[in-house]
Amino acid sequence: MALRNDPAALQATLLHEQTRFVAVWQSRCMIGDDDNPVLLPRAALGDGWRNELAIYLGRLAEQHLFAIAVDAAAPAGGPDASQFDNHGRLLALTSADDGALLAYAKGMVEWQQRHLYCGLCGAENRPADGGFVMVCSNAACGHRCFPRVDPAIIVLVTDADRCLLGRQARWPAGRFSTIAGFVEPGESMEDAVRREVAEETNIKVGAVNYLGSQPWPFPGAMMVGFHAAAESVAINLNDQELAEAGWFTREQLAAGAVQLPPVNSIAFRLIEAWFDQWDGARLAELGLSSSFSRSAQSD
Repeated sequence: MALRNDPAALQATLLHEQTRFVAVWQSRCMIGDDDNPVLLPRAALGDGWRNELAIYLGRLAEQHLFAIAVDAAAPAGGPDASQFDNHGRLLALTSADDGALLAYAKGMVEWQQRHLYCGLCGAENRPADGGFVMVCSNAACGHRCFPRVDPAIIVLVTDADRCLLGRQARWPAGRFSTIAGFVEPGESMEDAVRREVAEETNIKVGAVNYLGSQPWPFPGAMMVGFHAAAESVAINLNDQELAEAGWFTREQLAAGAVQLPPVNSIAFRLIEAWFDQWDGARLAELGLSSSFSRSAQSD
């Protein structure tokens, strides 16, 4: 964006009364009672933020947006800590577009916070280009750091009329989802799918087909979704990342045998795309996805 390369215009935009801010506090974001992201005017941020660390996100309609980290302590004169919530739960409450906006803001803020110092010489970094570049203040170094996204795979493995789902130990009993994990250096996405499924469940998969993707700022991942065909069916939890795993038919899912991921998640979309290939009810109509209250404990 041209504005990022024009410091004077960017500063004027930052101070403009119509500009709005997506605040991030302790990795949490804000949505209103209407389940839309809260876009704060500058005066509502209080004292707990630094102008120079504001990150220009772009425009929503004709309104300029910045992401900003507020103080670790609740900011004086700013939003109350109780107004912020865990991003994972917010994905279950917001639309896909609003969830992407919050992921954008959260991901950029956390990337910036992890790069306040140069990884080569240790000198302080300074933001440039609207916060999208962190530049080493040591003239002898001058290293420029850019936002990075970590690729991760997420996959629904199927065997005819059954799909493979697993439950992490920290999840409530009965809540299941698809298999996921980070891509390792030297791997293709397809290789990562086969490795992760084998490591977590001992299932061997053959054909792997891309379905879609979703930004996942925990802290900076991109979830790339696949369907994969099983070539074996005996489950063994090899690396203990899952508390349990099992094969589930469409009939079992339709009967509410497990609680599924939030409807706006890539995991739900993977299950839905497979599930809906039958003559029964559509998955989205059954109300089987997870729902979270704003007062629930963090995942």
